[in-house]
Formats: sequence, structure tokens, C-alpha cells
Amino acid sequence: MDPTNANTALASALVEELARGGVRLAVVSPGSRSTPLAVALWRQPGIEVSVIVDERSAAFFALGAAQATGVPVALLCTSGTAAANYHPAICEADESAVPLVVLTADRPPELRGIGAGQTIDQVKLYGSSVRWFCEVGTHVADDAGLLHYRSVACRALAAAHGEPRPGPVHLNLPWREPLAPAPVDGAVTATDPLALEGRDPRPLTAVTPVDMEPTEFLLDEVAGHIAEARAGAIVAGRQLDPELREPLAHLARVAGMPILAEPTSQLRRGPHDRSRVVSAYDLLLRDARFRDSVRPDLVLRFGEMPTSKPLRGWLADSGADQIVIDPRGGWNEPTNRAAAILRADPTELAAGWAARLGGERPAPSRWLEAEAAALKAIGSTLDDLEEITEPGLHRALGEAHRDGDLVYTASSMPIRDQEAFLPPSATDALFLCNRGANGIDGLISSGIGAAKATGRPTTIVTGDLGLLHDLGALAALREVTTPIRILVIDNNGGGIFGFLPQAKSMPEDEYEALLGTPRGIDVAKAATLFEIPYRELDSVTRLPDALARGTGLIAAKASRTENTALHRDLATAVSAALAG
Repeated sequence: MDPTNANTALASALVEELARGGVRLAVVSPGSRSTPLAVALWRQPGIEVSVIVDERSAAFFALGAAQATGVPVALLCTSGTAAANYHPAICEADESAVPLVVLTADRPPELRGIGAGQTIDQVKLYGSSVRWFCEVGTHVADDAGLLHYRSVACRALAAAHGEPRPGPVHLNLPWREPLAPAPVDGAVTATDPLALEGRDPRPLTAVTPVDMEPTEFLLDEVAGHIAEARAGAIVAGRQLDPELREPLAHLARVAGMPILAEPTSQLRRGPHDRSRVVSAYDLLLRDARFRDSVRPDLVLRFGEMPTSKPLRGWLADSGADQIVIDPRGGWNEPTNRAAAILRADPTELAAGWAARLGGERPAPSRWLEAEAAALKAIGSTLDDLEEITEPGLHRALGEAHRDGDLVYTASSMPIRDQEAFLPPSATDALFLCNRGANGIDGLISSGIGAAKATGRPTTIVTGDLGLLHDLGALAALREVTTPIRILVIDNNGGGIFGFLPQAKSMPEDEYEALLGTPRGIDVAKAATLFEIPYRELDSVTRLPDALARGTGLIAAKASRTENTALHRDLATAVSAALAG
């Protein structure tokens, strides 16, 4: 605890508890009113501080770091609209259950609502997007004040970790002068050692996690349903725990079920048994005959619902009993048809069910044969093309990824093409995305933050509009030493809209102005502005070399109209392969 003055004492007491509770990274945007906390974070052993000037970029940087590690990240800004710039990332953290401790400095009550500068209403600024809000208050540095700040930090971390759902918390902290760490004699009047020092090295108040161990009844009951299923399937969406891989692969074998694995489930790729993994389900389920032939009667869903629209439609139309495994207190159930949502540890559930089922059942041959046919058809179609294509880029990325890599993929077309065209492999990379609120803003900042927190070589995959949305994030590259490769799929606009009814029902000039939105971004000039190495691909075969050269912007030009046509050609090729 820093006794220089009351503000330094209170701020450092709060920050000490954050550090003792596991916070290892703080992201700070500069400002005067936040000085007490900025200094406390900067001086706190065990907490590394990244300074990001742009608050929106800073918030997404923290989001990416927290998602990649599962550890709460502290986020600090000054008063006024600085705090409002955090809101998009906080929405994403809320929807994706990412733990953040958001610290907004504020003017004291006597300066609010009277026209004082840099003052807005920050009370409950983020509404229902945070797990807990606290107006921390203005306190003197006596026993009660220091204990209050310590206790607030402990409660904030407990809420961010999840009770049971992780997410952002918001502490609004008003400060009076002096904001600088200037000595004030007698400002600290506390005498209680617990107030002055806490319980070093433990937090003042430790909170035990919610027990997610499944009951014997739950294991027995669901295992019985799995054993009775005639045609079951496992659907694996976004989740980050690699420990789920082997138990779920074992469950698939003994249940005779395929695993329809989205890349961010961490199950499509990795060193585990992938003999039951199906990756081409998006194209397979576009074929009506195949879709009808694999109608399930039981679906086990692990992680979030994948992005694929055909998959979602198949689940909604199947009439199958769906059992959703969601230990984090969310409601990932857009079909409105689930028979049960289980609040239990997914790894223990998979292992427990597999143990009760015993020996292996016959493999789901219809799915596995269709997967092999689809992958061959996709490969043949893409190999015949000389030009760079968006599906081809994702296939090439799959071949270029290396063990230990981190891949952060943008919403809109990139995440959909990754889901549709990234083939399975033994490569052990971590796949992340911002698919809670599904925005394309802040993606580059998120990827850089994830790289900072993990130290993994990172590939960020975005479009030209995604780059434009988060161009200022390129300044944050100076915070990171690990290689960060930013692949910009430059199709001069919003490619996803070409797949929607608007593309056919609107005049071309109107469609282009309102949805296509070509902006003519010169990626090379962005690289020059931020003094970043720049590479432009003329062939997907050059991608591995471009990635191997380390940090930089990599531009791959593609055509929106040709991409729409190619997706239809690929669907036709897969249907033909299934018919043959």
C-alpha cells in the first residue's frame, strides 16, 4: 500500500488485491483523472501494463488477452467519453463470457451535472452488459476506506470469473485532488494491519469457484439416452479447453456419433483422435438428400452454437432431442428446441458418459464417407483455380499453421469460410474469434491482445473493411514482441452481403452504395503509416513464406462477385460427389 496520500493508498490497496487475485495484465489509456490507478497499476509487482492510447482499441486488446487466457484483465481509462469507447468490447465480453475488470475514473459527485469538463453520467454506463457494477465512492484512507477498496476488488474478481457466468465488471472510481502522487502528511489514518496490508500474499477475501462436477444421476440418465439413440450426433462449437478433446473423441467412438466440429471448438485440429470429426458439414447439409439421410434423434451440443446456417437449420428441423452442455450459465439455445441445458463440467460429462457406454459402436459411416467425398471435391475444385480465392486462402492457412500458433478470425465472411473450408489436421493451434456480438470492429486489437497475453505466434484474419474499422490497432503492435501476421482479405467491400437476398432485389448501384461499400483501401499505405512490413500475395502458394517472415500486413486481393459464384460451385461439386 502506497501511503503517499489518500488516493495513492486507496488505489494501491485495490490494485494489490487485483494482483493477489490473479490479474497479470492491465491495459491503460492515459488521462489525468485516472492517474492514481494508473500509477498503482504501473508500480504493482506482478502486473504488466500495456498503454494503448485509443480506448476502443484498448478495450478490444484487453478482451483478446482475457479470452485467450481465461484470466481477468484490468482495463483503465479516464473520465468522460473515454469510458463510452469501451462499450463495444464490453458488449462482446458479455456475450462471450470473457472476464474483464473495467476501471473508469470519474469526477467526484460535487462536479457532476454542473458543466464541469470531461464529465458524463458514468453510473451503470454499460447497463446489463456487466456482471456487477459498483460506484466505489469517495473515501478517506482510514481502516474502513482501505478495507472497502480491498473488498470491492475481491468481489469484482469473483464476479468476473463467473458466478457461474464469467464476464465484465465495472468499477466507477471518482477521485478528488491531488491526482498526482504528491505527498500529503497525515492523509492515511488507517492503523489496522488488515486494512494496510491485506492478507499478503492471499486476497483479502478468497472466493471458491462454483462446483461443476456432474452428479451420478445426471451421468447415468443421459448415458441411457445416448445408448438408446439410433442416429445421434455431437456438435462442437466455440470453447477453449483442449482437455475436452480426448474425452469427447472417446465418447464419439463409444456412442457411434460424428463430431461436427467448428474450428474454434479446438476439436477440428489437434493431436487427439479425429477419426469421428466431420469438418465439411456446412456444404454437406446444403444437400437436401444427404440432410434427410442423416436426420438425428439425439444431439449433444458442446460449446457455443456454430455459425453455419445449414447446420442451424438442420438442428431446428430435425426434431431431435438436443442436450446442451453449458457450464457457464449462458443460454446458447437459438433453436428454442433443446430438451435440457446441463450446468456441469463438459470434460467430466464426456468422460463419465463414455465410461458408462462401454465398448465402441459402429462408426457413423454415412457421415464419414460423405466427409471424405466432400473434402476431395473441395480440394479438386480449388486446385484447378490459379487466382486467389477466399475459400482457397483458408485451405492454405490450414496447411501453413504450426503447433503453438494462435489464429484470431474476423466475423462476417472470414469466420464462415474458416468453418466451411478449414480441413482437419494434427496441427495444435488455438482458434479464437469475437462471435458473441459478432461485430467486425476491434478484431485486430483483440488478436494483438491475445498475442500479448499468450506469447503465441499469431495470425489475424480479417477483411479490408475490418482493417478500416480497427486501423488504429496497428499502433498496438509495439506492445508485442511475438510475431503477429495480419492477413487482410481485400475484396474491396462487404462480401457477405452478396449471399443475401438484397444482392438480387436491389439495383446494383444502390446495393453497392449501401451494402457492398467499396472503399478502395490501400493496405500498403496503412503499413507505411505504422512502419509495418508489407507483403502482397500473388498466389496462395506464397502464403507460408509470407507468414514465416514474421510481423506484418499481408494483403490478398479477391473478387466479391467471383467469391459468391465459387461458393455455389463448391456446393454443386460436393452435391455431385455425394450423388456419385
